Amino acid sequence: MAGAERAGNDRQRQRTEPRVRARLADAVEAIGAGAYVVDEQGHILAVNALAERLLGRSAADLLGQDAHDLLHRGPQGQPLPTTQCAMRQAFHAGSPAQGHREHFLRGNGSLLPVSWAITPYDLGDTGDRRTGTLVLFHAPERADAAEPRPEQATESLTDFERLALLAETTTRLTSTLDVDEALRRLVSLVLPRLADWAVIDLITEHDEVWRTAVVHAEGDRLVHYEELEGPMPPVPEESPMPLSRALRGVASALAGPATYRRAPDSGIAVEQRRLFEATGIHSAAIAPIRGTREVLGALTLGRAGKPGDFTTADLPLLEDIARRAGVALDNARLYQRQRAVAETMQNHLLPQMPRVPGLQMAVRYLPAPDASQVGGDWYDAFTLSDGATALAIGDVVGHDLEAAVGMAQLRNMLRAYAWSQQEPPSRIVQRLDEAIMPITDVTMATLILARLTRTDDASWRLTWTNAGHPPPLLVTRDGLADYLTEGHSLLLGTGVGAPRPDASVLLPPGCTLLLYTDGLIEAPGYTLDEGLSRLRQHAAALAHRPLPSLTDQLLRRVHPPGLDDVALLALRTPTQPGAGRTEPGGR
Repeated sequence: MAGAERAGNDRQRQRTEPRVRARLADAVEAIGAGAYVVDEQGHILAVNALAERLLGRSAADLLGQDAHDLLHRGPQGQPLPTTQCAMRQAFHAGSPAQGHREHFLRGNGSLLPVSWAITPYDLGDTGDRRTGTLVLFHAPERADAAEPRPEQATESLTDFERLALLAETTTRLTSTLDVDEALRRLVSLVLPRLADWAVIDLITEHDEVWRTAVVHAEGDRLVHYEELEGPMPPVPEESPMPLSRALRGVASALAGPATYRRAPDSGIAVEQRRLFEATGIHSAAIAPIRGTREVLGALTLGRAGKPGDFTTADLPLLEDIARRAGVALDNARLYQRQRAVAETMQNHLLPQMPRVPGLQMAVRYLPAPDASQVGGDWYDAFTLSDGATALAIGDVVGHDLEAAVGMAQLRNMLRAYAWSQQEPPSRIVQRLDEAIMPITDVTMATLILARLTRTDDASWRLTWTNAGHPPPLLVTRDGLADYLTEGHSLLLGTGVGAPRPDASVLLPPGCTLLLYTDGLIEAPGYTLDEGLSRLRQHAAALAHRPLPSLTDQLLRRVHPPGLDDVALLALRTPTQPGAGRTEPGGR
């Protein structure tokens, strides 16, 4: 069991780790300080080029190493016990922290005095729910480098604090592809650190302006003022007013109540005057939010109860934050558009179920959240030329449009072979396997093909072959559940060409047959055997439920949220042999 568990965990890590590492590498490279990310155990997952230069170590020397053991040293270069390491203590506490006058061991054996800041970092990607830590560090050129300079504006941050804020903005905003979540994170980053009010105006795809968020920091709470949110007037083409210029992408600017007391030149100016009057903001800074191709909106920070006015020295920081927000929002919008297109595509790729007298069918499909709402998991059911019913469930390697295209190729070829060749499922799948490499773009796939026929005594017989797929689950109406493990052979695309066996079983009256893909039973930290056991337990408990309810409840109870895509096909035989009532197919 331990070996199976390790294999399951290794498979999950192989599926998620490359995507996590690639995203982390992109994120830390954009940070203007030495930066690396560690996992829950303190092992380095990603490092940027500046950190490599400062530490005199290559990424290959750093990745996978325990950061504390490798880098943290005392003033004389001695190894530092974890109990005496402020960074390690903050790491275990899981909260943001910063420190000065610490030492890192460089690759050549010398010591690097550093100031540092750490913050928790969500490693979430493709369902990976781990939390890591982002570490930023630099080598101060003088002892007072971390102290505020006299010429800095009131309430301004130190240079290192600004750098840490920008790094946190990059990592937090780039780790989500949900627009609403990105906006929530943006607001929590700037409030109450920089202001006590944050206002976000976004330009929709129809070139309309929508005041998406008006948020006030009240102690530790962030309160939304929905009465100040909503549609805004159009952006005037020539207005010199700060928000209008920002929404046109012209420039960032400062504003105050007096800015909007003059006669308004546009409807937006009227709304801005209303905003200042309702919030009591005495000083505001406004910056455009730019995407890669167009202006997406504007970010306004306001101070009402917070002392001090914004100055022009504050605008570069706000512009940097807004620029990072623009990249994140642009990516999130693009992703959501892709999801909408792909969802439509998937709905057309997945077939409607045939109506078979006496049988009930229900199917469900859940896409993986990291894919564009489309993947390689699929189901199918169709009537054969001799009147039998074919059932199929399969999984093409991949979770993207390429996998979906391969899935469509495979499904269509399978239908053609099954219709034209009145042969056992094993022979049809063997023909399909022989054609995969020369005809399709599919590299590997798993598949179950079953043939369902009426017997002379009006019962139902299932004959199937299994090409490397999780076994079907048969549940009687009394709650006895068993996996159909016979008829198993290698997955498709190996090129081995070994014979494929068939298996057959007489389905009991009122039983439920479940065909599913591995996303239903795989979860981090669990073996496949544990996933199969969990599915059997819940399917048996739900045996009395109507078929649509059974499928919905199985997905709620068994499917690990936010992981792989899942296809599920459920079939139920009539409770009385010979029943010929036609049941509608479920979708």
